[in-house]
Amino acid sequence: MTDDLSALLARLSLNQETVRQWSLPELADGCARAGVRGVGLWRAPVQEYGVRAAARLVRDAGLRVTSLCRGGFFTALDPAERAAALDDNRAAVDEAAALGTDTLVLVSGGLPAGSRDLAGARERIADALGELGPYAAQRGVRLALEPLHPMYAADRCVVSTLAQALDLAERFPAAQVGVVVDTYHLWWDDTVGAQIARAGGAGGAPSRIAAFQLADWVTPLPEGVLLGRGQLGDGSVDLRWFRRRVEAAGYRGPIEVEIFQPALWARDGAKVLAEIVDRFRTHVG
Repeated sequence: MTDDLSALLARLSLNQETVRQWSLPELADGCARAGVRGVGLWRAPVQEYGVRAAARLVRDAGLRVTSLCRGGFFTALDPAERAAALDDNRAAVDEAAALGTDTLVLVSGGLPAGSRDLAGARERIADALGELGPYAAQRGVRLALEPLHPMYAADRCVVSTLAQALDLAERFPAAQVGVVVDTYHLWWDDTVGAQIARAGGAGGAPSRIAAFQLADWVTPLPEGVLLGRGQLGDGSVDLRWFRRRVEAAGYRGPIEVEIFQPALWARDGAKVLAEIVDRFRTHVG
């Protein structure tokens, strides 16, 4: 193995939802056995296991938590719903800090029922970031705003492009708000290369890239919009191109594989992870 590939594999992180069939202890043990040093965790299974117990489990396995998913859903119009969302996001920040990760991934939220006001929804996201950013930064956590494919705009995320995510993030200090580059959501956008460069910061400005996630795009989507992500190398995305672009923009952080796919969940988790490592070498390295 070349030194460059060895260094790249050291950055590989496995998102927990990619092997949903594994319990948290199985995830920690499986990654340790496979030599994968990072894990991206989700709030619900971490809460079920216990946040501090999860932090100890991962730490004792010699792993690091590369991200926690997810916060967000800021677009409600009802004041009580908005207040509840902010409280839940403060709790998510506290959980991220307890797990030892500096990255809380945010899915912004879709349009409220009956609304067609995309611009207004995005302004409510900005309001929430303004409230939560200082709280997160005080705890060593950065809010990572993730643009999702436009097919999610109505019900899940009104932030559809990296440009839209950066327009919001750049209103705030880079230490408070960054962005996620996820290949599944952004591969189709012919401006994404320029926007990745923009996210890297110009003239010595801090980078906005808080996380880099991989999944492929296969057609037809095998399980619909939410669960149709493809295994690395099975689809249309030039994964190596994305990796080189984020690195050219100065990103040297974890590379997290996040694939939601029932066909993977039905298989043996260790075999899925071994396949991911092999595909990572072939299509990302």
